Amino acid sequence: MKNTIKFKNVSFGYDKNSVLEDVNFEVKEGDYIGIIGQNGAGKSTLLKLMINELRPIRGKIDILGEDINTFHNWEKIGYLNQKSNSFSSSFPITVREVVAMNLVSKIGLFKSIKKKHLKDVDDVLKLVGIYEYKDRLIGSLSGGQQQKVFIAKELMKSPEILFLDEPTVGIDINGQKEFYKLLKELNENLHLTIIIVSHDLFIVKEEVKKVVAIKNKNIETIKKSKNDISNSMMLEFLNN
Repeated sequence: MKNTIKFKNVSFGYDKNSVLEDVNFEVKEGDYIGIIGQNGAGKSTLLKLMINELRPIRGKIDILGEDINTFHNWEKIGYLNQKSNSFSSSFPITVREVVAMNLVSKIGLFKSIKKKHLKDVDDVLKLVGIYEYKDRLIGSLSGGQQQKVFIAKELMKSPEILFLDEPTVGIDINGQKEFYKLLKELNENLHLTIIIVSHDLFIVKEEVKKVVAIKNKNIETIKKSKNDISNSMMLEFLNN
């Protein structure tokens, strides 16, 4: 199983404040990883390094087998952040139109949209379970439904990796359950590599295949199967 992401002796800090030091970390194809840690530990920083939004002070990062600094195939990377930061829900646009925004990766810039392309949009909407809402305004949907729309938008690029940064903030518990159910299906059925950052330690623990914790400016895998670690063990690990 090939690496999709590889960190080699990566360090990062803001000004003189070190956040990560000499991190060595690998993500395998088909992984479903939850990144956890205390507030300020560097969870979002780690993710932003993976998508090249931040550059390491030292070390090397590879993504899909290439040095991240020369990597250009970014349509293979999907990214979803908190709903409130990713889209203005008051904007007058339909669900179908939101998802169609990423058709450019399929048809090219300045090319006209054809029926077959709209069929691709509808197929993705069916895949994530929101086809029935395709003609509704995005602002009329619940938080969980909106996040499904944004996942559908990313899936239009046929990504190999999907990054999610605190994607369930502001979503009710039922919406969260539906959201994680979808992620599990995408990972298992499409073999999509998924990396999620979350403060919801116990929910993430139950959903992902691997839990990776940021502690003492480094990274440690603390779980590889659902029975490996209890809630109390996880808290003890993070607090010590």
